[in-house]
Amino acid sequence: MVWLYLLIAIAGEVVGTTALKASNGFTHWGYAGFSFVSYAFAFYFLAIVLKTMPVGVAYAIWSGTGVAMVTMIGVFVFGQKLDLYAYLGIALIVAGVFVLNILSDTTA
Repeated sequence: MVWLYLLIAIAGEVVGTTALKASNGFTHWGYAGFSFVSYAFAFYFLAIVLKTMPVGVAYAIWSGTGVAMVTMIGVFVFGQKLDLYAYLGIALIVAGVFVLNILSDTTA
């Protein structure tokens, strides 16, 4: 169940960050409010995850996956342009999340 809660926390963070971008510096209050609610949702489920998973591992997976997903949303939804080094950095983050999930015993 902890992995489901972590996925929900990641989704909340990704939705919240996307809404934060759409709020245009809090000038669109609907998006800003949605961002606050999404982050609250994300932190609630992350807190549940932290009852059983080490904080460093949970946060690395939560933030790393979130960074990769928000970056792809930035590219495909907001038209953000990335250079080779940006893609390399994102690939390294994804590789780190993969290593934590597949090879490390600390995520159990």
